Amino acid sequence: MALESTFALAFVILGIILLLVEAVTPGSFIIVPATVLIVLGIFGLINSDWLFTWWAPIIAVIVMVPMTYAAFKFYQLLAPPAPPETTVGTSLIGKTGIVITRVVPGNITGKVRIANDTWSSTSDDVIPEGTKVLVVRSEGVHVFVEPIRNQGQ
Repeated sequence: MALESTFALAFVILGIILLLVEAVTPGSFIIVPATVLIVLGIFGLINSDWLFTWWAPIIAVIVMVPMTYAAFKFYQLLAPPAPPETTVGTSLIGKTGIVITRVVPGNITGKVRIANDTWSSTSDDVIPEGTKVLVVRSEGVHVFVEPIRNQGQ
């Protein structure tokens, strides 16, 4: 009887330690085994003979399944999954950028910085470095740009 009570108390203490670890490193899902250990430990403290019967694994599964689901839902509320951050060439049409490597007609060796991305580019005209450009269309993995002319000219 004393051995069973010792195991039950150890389950509760270990479960509390795991809860503290989860509090320090949230998102590691240690909360699930921590909760199972605490529940098994409490049942074991109430009826110490019960801890080593066939009911213990059944109760463990009954506690584990909803706790796993609840933990997933809780962490989705805390940090919802973000969509992947990819840029499609067609989404750049109408955006402005700066030429960082000279743009030459019929060649995609020119480089243009649009927002934080660098894109291969081409144009109908030679466009020197440092020129502001407008993306007019996308062709596969490169963009077609035109220099931005001043409105006053």
